Amino acid sequence: MSDVVSSPQVVRFGTYEVHLRSGELRKNGIRVRLTGQPFQVLAILLEHPGELVTREELQKRLWPSDTFVDFDRGLNAAVNRVREALADSAENPRFVETLPRRGYRFIGQVEASEKITPVGSEQPTKDQRDRVSGRNRKIAIASIAAILVIVVAFLFRSSARLASKNHGTPTRYENVNQLGTLTPVPFSVLPGKQSGPTFSPDGSHVAFAWDGDATPGSSGFDLYVKAIGSETLLRLTQHPSRCLDAAWSPDGTQIAFHRISGSSAGLYVVPALGGAERKLRSTHTPPSPTCVFNSISWSPDGKWIAFVDSLPTGEPFRIHLLSVEVLESKQIPPPAGCQGEFWPAYSPDGTQLAYVCFYGGMQFGMYSVSPSGGEPKLITKFSGWPQGIAWSADHKRLIVSLPRETDEISVADGSMQKLPLGESRWPAVSRKGDEFTYVTTSENVNIWRKDLLHPEAAAVKLLSSTRQQTEPQYSPDGNHIAFMSDRTGNMEIWISDADGTHLVQVSNFKYPATGSPHWSPDGTRIAFDSRESGHGEVYLVDISERIPHRLVTSLAENSVPSWSRDGKWIYFVSHEVEAVGQRIFRCPAGGGDAVDMMVRPANYSYGPIESHDGKTVYFTASGIGTGPILHTVSVNDPRTESVLGEMPPFYGTTLWDLVPGGIYFVPVDAPRSVRYFDFATKKVRQVFEIDKDFFWGLSVSPNARWILYSQVDDLKSEVLLVDHFR
Repeated sequence: MSDVVSSPQVVRFGTYEVHLRSGELRKNGIRVRLTGQPFQVLAILLEHPGELVTREELQKRLWPSDTFVDFDRGLNAAVNRVREALADSAENPRFVETLPRRGYRFIGQVEASEKITPVGSEQPTKDQRDRVSGRNRKIAIASIAAILVIVVAFLFRSSARLASKNHGTPTRYENVNQLGTLTPVPFSVLPGKQSGPTFSPDGSHVAFAWDGDATPGSSGFDLYVKAIGSETLLRLTQHPSRCLDAAWSPDGTQIAFHRISGSSAGLYVVPALGGAERKLRSTHTPPSPTCVFNSISWSPDGKWIAFVDSLPTGEPFRIHLLSVEVLESKQIPPPAGCQGEFWPAYSPDGTQLAYVCFYGGMQFGMYSVSPSGGEPKLITKFSGWPQGIAWSADHKRLIVSLPRETDEISVADGSMQKLPLGESRWPAVSRKGDEFTYVTTSENVNIWRKDLLHPEAAAVKLLSSTRQQTEPQYSPDGNHIAFMSDRTGNMEIWISDADGTHLVQVSNFKYPATGSPHWSPDGTRIAFDSRESGHGEVYLVDISERIPHRLVTSLAENSVPSWSRDGKWIYFVSHEVEAVGQRIFRCPAGGGDAVDMMVRPANYSYGPIESHDGKTVYFTASGIGTGPILHTVSVNDPRTESVLGEMPPFYGTTLWDLVPGGIYFVPVDAPRSVRYFDFATKKVRQVFEIDKDFFWGLSVSPNARWILYSQVDDLKSEVLLVDHFR
């Protein structure tokens, strides 16, 4: 390929614009983060649209000769970053096609503007070309290459010394941003689960929760501290807890943490170098499978700790500020339509407190508010349960962990762009902004079957893979099972025979937020929800046709559908921000106007199921500092809505199933136990226990012989570290 060829200044394809002179990629006018070698790769491919650009040609253009670098690994990473920025994929490319073992080709439709030189060079005039000899160009290139070799050699020697000091642990040199990408390396290579990392003020240590060293006979997380570049662990607490999240004090002497562990739930502080812990106050936050409600943040001036709590007065989860000096707390004002708040995070300058607002369904908003008072400001809205937020050091951006991706949000205009990290949890940025840490998690969830007539018999693993399969539901005749699985990469709806054989995929949205399957009474169709369009929608699919059709109704943001017993209605959850909140509705099974099933607003209603006699609808709603509470409402008279007071709170919104004589459920105070509530006696009895954690969904067979449940068979997590983040 020629070093100097004619090339456009701005190249357009689809919704994207590439500004070659300024080195910018924009989508719909909003800048998408793509720099360094990844941008150069895109620019080179755009010089020759539709043509093969070999790996050797890319190597020559990107790295001078004799450069010390892993070319294959570097080029692969750069191309992957291009695809992430363009929301493209190697399997089904729209823009960048891979020609195996040969190279790459840009296959998008390209439009161009005025001509300039390709990126990385300036177009010389004819006089300039006459004055610059080939010998001079070679000297210049050789000089640059020599400098690069010296720099890389210095870094290599430094990394080797660090590797020797760390006794073979991954070195921080591997994080050097050679490719314009973010390269994480393991920080805590420990068995078990880790969560909630937080940097010390000087960025030299990370505190995190770990469950791998619990005392005999107990399980749960304790707080640990580890220096960057060292494998020595300092254990700070001796009270294994269901959930634990920490925040370092600004002066570095203490670490605050929010513990969720029964009656011991509350805010604590402990000396950063070890010592006795001190309780600041109790909280009413119940345990949850995802531990999203125990996040905390310490203000930069050291005077306040932001935390999440659900007061016993019946309020939903709200952000509160605790005065470290007088131990009194105050609640920040909630935005209109917000059904719950979590993930508080103080900005580095202390002028703003960011947090996430839950609207209902899978819809969320990112807000900021002045800690001294004032109205909350909406930054942006998004879909998908967040797994943590963090500020950039310049307090201009927020990092949010979402399902399958990590995004960066501009505080000024709310624009979002993906970071090249994939899925992450509990992100944290050092005070200087040069280091970034997060948790990556791998879950293996499978569907198990238990014999209710012989609960002492061992359970059978019925549906399994190396990924997740969850929310099982028996068909009305008991011959089939509908469930969710991401065995093909994204969550889709599947069916199988009752013995777990003959699997068939019935949806193919290629989008992570698809689920909640429910059979029609005649067993021919399945209702489910998906957010493939960007918001919640209910779909119906005939299991023989396997082509989903959207249920058209008068409301938007609809999810968690179920059928009426006569097959004429579809129940679902819907919400309208700043209006009715999340409520239970129904509409004709063929589509049409929705009918509100509730009289009073509910903070969080979920999972409507009609009784077997067709007279009552059961659903869960947020409890008072507990798990979800079961509610009932008459099909014909919404004014009869009430709480089923004899029922204990549930551990999760999907961990129950209705049978003619009662309800099977997992209680919040015994999250590994299945119990049965008898309608006739109003009593609860133990059915069986498991030795691992439940995931989503319970289903009892029509003949009441079997119960299906999903179980977390293996969960691995580790803290990763990215150096040279900014």
